[in-house]
Amino acid sequence: MTDQTTIRRRRTGLTAIDPERTAGGYTLFAPQTGGGRVDLVDIDGQSAHRWQMPVRPGRDAVILPNGNLGYNGSHATSAALYPAWDLWHGGDFYEATPEGEIVWRHEDIHHHHDAQWLPNGHLLYTVAAPLPADKAARVTGGDPRKDGADGVIQSDIVREVNRAGEVVWEWRIWDHLDPADFPIHPNFDRRHWPMVNGLSLTSDGLMLLSLRTTSGVVAVNRATGAVVWHVGPDVVAQQHTPVETEGGNILVFDNGNLRTGSTSPFSRALEFTPAGDVVWSYTDPLPMAFFSPYMGGCQRLWNGNTFICESAFGRLFEVTPAGEVVWEYVIPEFAPYPEPLTRFITGEHNSCFRAHRYRAEALPWLRGGRDG
Repeated sequence: MTDQTTIRRRRTGLTAIDPERTAGGYTLFAPQTGGGRVDLVDIDGQSAHRWQMPVRPGRDAVILPNGNLGYNGSHATSAALYPAWDLWHGGDFYEATPEGEIVWRHEDIHHHHDAQWLPNGHLLYTVAAPLPADKAARVTGGDPRKDGADGVIQSDIVREVNRAGEVVWEWRIWDHLDPADFPIHPNFDRRHWPMVNGLSLTSDGLMLLSLRTTSGVVAVNRATGAVVWHVGPDVVAQQHTPVETEGGNILVFDNGNLRTGSTSPFSRALEFTPAGDVVWSYTDPLPMAFFSPYMGGCQRLWNGNTFICESAFGRLFEVTPAGEVVWEYVIPEFAPYPEPLTRFITGEHNSCFRAHRYRAEALPWLRGGRDG
């Protein structure tokens, strides 16, 4: 019988490598349908280590400075805020040793999308909270036919907690952005504005936030709470993963849904200045051959290459500054999403929210590790 999973009928595992030009190292990913499996593969695409975590991933996993695994898990009893909430919430965070021993856990049933493990051991992440009525009245765009019966619009708070799970800092987006100035894309429902789907800190302490339903990236001064700059839908489209490069620019995974002036969606890795000037980008020579309508990530590597996670199709690849692919790996294991997510996303998947590349030095416990 013919395999009905289209991606699996194509090549999976390691599909391309240029040993002389890849940055080398190890690639970490947590498949969305892997039931809590976290995989580390070497540059040859061979399994180097595997964790089995207690819950399926909400989002991604990272290697912490101490060599442990930081895991953003999907909370089994997360808040039920609106029908699609289960697609992108997390809320069950773990730190695990390489042997799989859980040494820290934090739960927040209102968490969604991204989180950052800070050098001081704290956790920075986004939570959903109802938009005050006066602010909700100023939400523009979107499709009002999809509004919830209760009329509630969720919004975003960035929260920092310490190792005791105590909240030590919060930032509410509606105190600093006017919904009227950030319209939701026309075909989206208005149950979540503006849906922060990515966050990171810059070298000078700014907080970068990716705004999904309005398309844009903002930078926030954590000391004052003020928004320092904003790059909008004239530059990015439904983007994820804003991170600072060594030169002070911003690198994002630009998904490409509803891109201004474009009728055929395609994704790109995009680097721009805080003023919004594009200085580098990668698209496939056949642009629509590289496209993830949701999730996605980019990472600038130590040799100047860029590592890209085409999330929806489990494709992890590395390109040179000239845009040449020098490494590619397609996650080879597929499974359906668990109920009730199959109401929104059908079929078998090899997707992951984001993947990360590490040098061997970040994995001192991995015997015989090598970068190349």
